[in-house]
Amino acid sequence: MKRREFIALLGGAAAWPLSARAQQAAPPVIGFLSSRSRGESAAHETAFRLGLKEAGGYVDGENVDIAFRWAEGQYNRLPALAADLVKRRVDEIIAAGGGPSISAAKAATATIPIVFTFHGDPVKAGFVASLNKPGANITGVSWFGSNLIAKNLELLLQLVPNATLIALLFNPNNPEIALQPLEFEQAARKLGRQFDIFNASSEAEIDSSFAALVERRVGALVEGSDPFLFSRRQQIVALAARHTIPATHPYRESVAEGGLMSYGNSLTDAYRRAGNYAGRILRGTKPADLPIWQAARYELVINLKTAKALGLEIPPKLLFTADEVIE
Repeated sequence: MKRREFIALLGGAAAWPLSARAQQAAPPVIGFLSSRSRGESAAHETAFRLGLKEAGGYVDGENVDIAFRWAEGQYNRLPALAADLVKRRVDEIIAAGGGPSISAAKAATATIPIVFTFHGDPVKAGFVASLNKPGANITGVSWFGSNLIAKNLELLLQLVPNATLIALLFNPNNPEIALQPLEFEQAARKLGRQFDIFNASSEAEIDSSFAALVERRVGALVEGSDPFLFSRRQQIVALAARHTIPATHPYRESVAEGGLMSYGNSLTDAYRRAGNYAGRILRGTKPADLPIWQAARYELVINLKTAKALGLEIPPKLLFTADEVIE
């Protein structure tokens, strides 16, 4: 073998392992931490994937891996799930499903980028320094849905103006929504209505709360904005229908399941935007340079079929202002 050919052969052999390693480089990993369950989050998971693809062409299983961790409504599981993602050395963490997920992610790491979805004010909650400059390793999407209790009650009473006793269904295990009962009480007093608050942090407590609602002859129900309650929307909607209790819900998804009405932001859009932020961070943008995206549009959704089943007549003005009417 000639000397030149021998050197070329050695050079090719030395270069091959480097090329092979480059081709086999592991894709980045996104840790998706949620207080909710996967089954009822399918539409929002799809929206997240869409935003991720729009931001940088990232597709799970091709050029990025998503490691899902679901707490199934059990907030006490979140710290261990977050620690597991950090141990795996994921490239970023999506903290979805409200404040408990964000708190767990922040406690687990101060260096891995975090993108959250949150229904309250992240500044007041202490998650970020400011909306325009969140700082540190965290940013996300907020839609301030926890502040709409009074508006939901006002709209519901346009459908049931004769309801004298009204109630709030509330999850006391979520500290991020601790002010909802006070907001509900203030709104009820302003409207001159008697009120009651029913706590529910488990499926069994939801059942018992509705039994008490029937016993107390509650005329209208407001569902509080909470990830666990939202994950049990089918149960809540079914119980409201069974006991013919007019109820308003925080999000459109409950109305699509058969609920009477909702007033709030689009969760689908929020998760898509969270995916967009996740993709931008993978491409090199720092979380501190991404301002908190704030939902500015609220949507009123009414289910005509449910209203008819409850024997309710929708005022023309309310019907006209609805963003969506499900028939």
